[in-house]
Formats: sequence, C-alpha cells, structure tokens
Amino acid sequence: MDARRELAVADGRGCMASALVPSAHVSGDTPEAARHLAEALGEGPFALVILFVTPEADVAALACGVEGAFPGMPVIGCTTAGEIGAAGYTEGEIVAVGLPARHFRARPVVIEQLARLDREALIGRLIRERDALGRDLSDRGPGWGNEFAFLMVDGLSTREDELASALAAGLGPVPLFGGSAADGVRFRETFVIHGGEVLRDAAVLALVRTDCRVKVFNLDHFLPTDQRMVVTEADPARRIVRRINAAPAAQEYARLLGKDPDQLDSFTFAAHPVVVRIGGKHHVRAIREVAPNGDLVFFSAIDEGLVLTLAEPCDLVGHLAEELAALGREAPPSAIIACDCVLRRMEALDSQAIGAVSGLLRQHRVVGFSTYGEQLNGMHVNQTMTGVAIYPPEEP
Repeated sequence: MDARRELAVADGRGCMASALVPSAHVSGDTPEAARHLAEALGEGPFALVILFVTPEADVAALACGVEGAFPGMPVIGCTTAGEIGAAGYTEGEIVAVGLPARHFRARPVVIEQLARLDREALIGRLIRERDALGRDLSDRGPGWGNEFAFLMVDGLSTREDELASALAAGLGPVPLFGGSAADGVRFRETFVIHGGEVLRDAAVLALVRTDCRVKVFNLDHFLPTDQRMVVTEADPARRIVRRINAAPAAQEYARLLGKDPDQLDSFTFAAHPVVVRIGGKHHVRAIREVAPNGDLVFFSAIDEGLVLTLAEPCDLVGHLAEELAALGREAPPSAIIACDCVLRRMEALDSQAIGAVSGLLRQHRVVGFSTYGEQLNGMHVNQTMTGVAIYPPEEP
C-alpha cells in the first residue's frame, strides 16, 4: 500500500487496523487479555507495544501474560482515568498500540524510586541510552532522524515536575510528551507497567526513533481572565494550598467564582481552572480536590507567592476540531497517541459534549488515555491534550 494512503479503520474484532500504527482493545475483564490484544494487533514484530489499562483490570495478570503474548518485544503501559480507543472516549477497556519494527526503533528506560530521584545520574543514563539507540540504527538509512520520547509516570507520586525537568536536561533536543498514570477518579493507587513488572513510585520512558514524520503537540482551550489571586500559604511537597489572599483557600476560590464552598467539586474545577504564566505562556494548575479542612489539593507544583489567574474555557469541541484539523493540514496523520487530562473528559461530560468529542477523537484516529496530568518537554502540565501525531514516511 502506498504509504501516503495508509488509513486506520475499525474492524469488528476490537482492532483499529492500520498499515502503519495498529491499535486494538479488549474489555478490562477479558481472560488472557494480552494474548487477545496480540492477536488483534496482528503480526509484528513491534518495536514497542503500549498498553492503556483500565484500573478495573487485573493489572498483575495482564502483565504476567505480556511476555508470552509479545515475545522479545518491549511492552510498557499504565493505568488510566479512562481510555481513548476506536470509539473515542471509553471506559473499562485495555487499549494497545503497536509501533512496527519496520518503521520504529524504541528503547524503554525504567525509572524507579521517584521519591529518591537522582537527577544527575538520570541525565547521564539518558545520554547513554540515546547513544545506544543510535547504534541500534546503524544498519538503517539517513531517513531515520525523527525521534520523540514518551513518558508514563505514577500519577500519585507527586514527582512529575522534578522528573520532567531532569528528563528534558538529559534528552536535549528530543521532544518529550507523556501522561500521569491514573486510577479513575478514586486517587488511591496508580501503576506503570514494564514487561511483566507492575510498578509504583516509578516511571517508564520510551526513546523512539522512526522514519515516519512526527509532531509532538500540546493544546488547551482556556483563556485567562483579569481575576488574579496570590498563594499566601502552601505545602509545596504535597501540592496543597492552604490560604489564598490570606483567606482559607477553598473559601476564597469559591468567593471569586461566586459559589458556595460546599458546592465545589471536580466539575467546578474542570470548568474554572487557575493558570500561571511561565515563559510568556499561561499553563493550567488544575485543582484535584478540596481537603476536609478546606485546603485545595492540586495536580501539579504549587508554592507560596505564586500568582494564580482564573481562566475560562472557550468551546471545547470547536477548539479540539480546529487543533486536530491543523495537525492534518499538510497530510493526515496515520495515528495520534494522546495523553488527555481527566478534567477535559469531565468537562465534556458535564457540558454534554462527550459524544461530539468522542466523534472527533475517532475521526482523527486518536488513541491514548485520560491522565492525572501531562508532561511536555521539561514541564508537568494540567488540563491539556498532549501527544504525538505520526505521519507516513516520506518517499525517497
């Protein structure tokens, strides 16, 4: 098939059939799920298999079956707050994506004990791993210069900010994107997978080289307002804000919104996030929940003295349609792998736009998962869709 005409279409077996980047899905309670996913993905070999796993699944059993289902092939994965598959937004599934070895080379790097992260050691390790990946491609032609790094990290580790910063330093010019593993909306335990291992307080980074054109992207649909506030008391290590404008945090946030503090919930936070200005651009600092004592718990780094600005959303569906269309302006991607914040899914649900968003994700062949946060180069961000668009290789 002409590479420029490779398209992805859903078939009846839970597979998104693509000559370039196949994906497949099964229900989370499927026995021998890894074997069924391998059969649906089709013949390999794959340079990398990525699993997005509902937290309702038996993650340990899934990991146990991985090596037999994908012999000799690296497999990584994580738990989710919902999956993105052939039908768009979905829940209760295991979604698999395969990067075929004929177009990709990958080198997974496991990073354990995030609570005791050694930044300098990690940077040195990444430099060596990038060099080793280059040696793996010594038999390939000059067209294999396209690369990216994909990260999945324990979403309850609270170490994503520090980790992303260290990774960016070690990766140099390689674009990084990723997502924080999730546990639905329970926030109890999140896991990453590397081969047959199920890990906590850990991350797995995949270094990827390809002869396909790739574009790492990040999008959000929020505009800052004129309403500002200052964090006057915080516990940065735990991502907790105790006081805003010298008043109890949840009470002051609710006052600025004109709401009762007792009415604050995840849907409120999704619709009315706060942003900070970094490097000339505003980035969302999403609120996770209100603690019983009235503190605000955030999804990402927060500190005293930080100036927060209330933001308001523009049209979620219209904005997503424009951004995904822009990715295909010159040529349509064969696949998009995306990390999509759980708060975007909640906003779509609350605004009754879930069907329209799912339709766009399906139309543009997006696969991935809903996260507890996203990583982009050296930053941990919130309430975005962050991912990579993969295009057919250019003909010689």
